[in-house]
Amino acid sequence: MTVLHISGLSKAYGDHVVLDALDLEVAAGEVVCLLGASGSGKSTLLRCLDLLETTDDGDVWLDDVEISDPAVDVDLVRRDIGIVFQSFNLFPHLTVLDNVALGPRRVLGAGRGDARRAAHELLARVGLDDKAAAYPDSLSGGQQQRVALVRAMAMRPRLLLLDEVTSALDPMLVGEVLDVVRDLAASGQTIVMATHEIPFARDVADRIVFLDGGRIVEQGTPDQVLGDPQDPRTRTFLARHVGG
Repeated sequence: MTVLHISGLSKAYGDHVVLDALDLEVAAGEVVCLLGASGSGKSTLLRCLDLLETTDDGDVWLDDVEISDPAVDVDLVRRDIGIVFQSFNLFPHLTVLDNVALGPRRVLGAGRGDARRAAHELLARVGLDDKAAAYPDSLSGGQQQRVALVRAMAMRPRLLLLDEVTSALDPMLVGEVLDVVRDLAASGQTIVMATHEIPFARDVADRIVFLDGGRIVEQGTPDQVLGDPQDPRTRTFLARHVGG
């Protein structure tokens, strides 16, 4: 089953074209890793999918809903799409538990007790239930990012978008966040993830999509794209990032 269907998606800032008639389909339970140099369009694509950016042309469908329709209810769409950025964006005045429980209570209408119980279960899943009463500024960067991931999952999203979720972290903390993403992928969560963590993408992705200049220039399994890239732009990028 196709969860996400993108056809001819275009976005420009003035004369600068960021996404150029991009086409992409993502199946239920598929993990798609977006690779490409800075400025290739990865983050803009994710922001367009979460309706944080308007698009200039093209269609985007989430299941049977055309979310690129200007008349679409943005709040309803975002109930089904979770997004996590490189900055954690946690509410500093709320405890970890309340950060996670807020969305289900305010958006999904969950009762306070149910939302808090579910939040405890999710925090335990990522090894942070002992931090439930803590505030974000008392946590490490890796812990804050794990909370951000849990907060997104608390909404039970149909599609999870991850935008360079490890790029702001100390290298020693990257692994603990990627372990959570690996667990989510294994659970069947549909994920589109922009990342520079190429070894992780090789292990976890069902498909690698390489972008350059706002276009998909190559895509396939990790073995195909990372092991035997066909496009010279892909080969140049990999040579710079993996040394050969």
